[in-house]
Amino acid sequence: MKPKFRHVALFGKHHTTISGAALESSRRVLDDVAHFLSRQGCDVVLDPDTALYAGLSQYPSMTIAEIGAQCDAGLVIGGDGTMLGIGRQIARYGLPLIGINQGRLGFITDIPIDKYQETLQPILNGQFESEERCVLQAKVLRDSDCVFDALALNDVVVYRGGTSGMVELRVEVDGRFVSNQRADGLIIATPTGSTAYSLSAGGPLMHPSIGGWVMAPIAPHTLSNRPIVLSDSSEISIEVVSGRNASANFDMQSLASLLIGDRVMVRRSEHRVRFLHPAGWNYFDTLRKKMHWNEGGS
Repeated sequence: MKPKFRHVALFGKHHTTISGAALESSRRVLDDVAHFLSRQGCDVVLDPDTALYAGLSQYPSMTIAEIGAQCDAGLVIGGDGTMLGIGRQIARYGLPLIGINQGRLGFITDIPIDKYQETLQPILNGQFESEERCVLQAKVLRDSDCVFDALALNDVVVYRGGTSGMVELRVEVDGRFVSNQRADGLIIATPTGSTAYSLSAGGPLMHPSIGGWVMAPIAPHTLSNRPIVLSDSSEISIEVVSGRNASANFDMQSLASLLIGDRVMVRRSEHRVRFLHPAGWNYFDTLRKKMHWNEGGS
């Protein structure tokens, strides 16, 4: 049987914090998965960073734009952080992504590394569950000029400097004043990001099909300042009123330094990320496993 996905791009972890035995193990996994895909009748390509990192010279490499235009699916090997980075780059092309978990939690990289062959083969042959996740579009405006522009699949976080006290932020939603918040920071999270930083700040879990954002303060000065769920059709403005060395980060992977008066504008991106999961997958199974629900019960 010919696979449904004939042209598959392979993405792996390639950051500099991996070394020694972990580096060799990660390269070996990439090589094993590439050989497996080839045996299934897939044409395998690598993105340039993965090709350089893994040293798999027998496979061609393509730019992200070429992968988006020519490939049928992307296979990401790593943790959720790796998937977030690839998801942001590939969102504009609509390429479906499959995640093999080589990290820890694995909310969006849900195929166990030790079971990838028996799990991946049916997906390649067209047996899978498909879902789309929304993406945040964020801009930093300084004197009406855009000085930074980024996508985020998890969250946009505005927070205080490492050595300063609280930051004061003026928050507006669709041009309407909400509040001046004094806190360590503020999180705007997608449903995907509701299981990340927002959760540790007291935010709710949100099902991925819900059209909304979580706005969650980080250690607020006023304890009545609680997380709130907003429509994902809203545009959120966060202006830095006071506080030294404030910053904004996007999925914890890209960073912008902020000045007093800067505004971070957050809205829904026109792009979405499509994930493919094993047949029978559902969101609650993932939550139950990753959140350790029902453990120790009868």
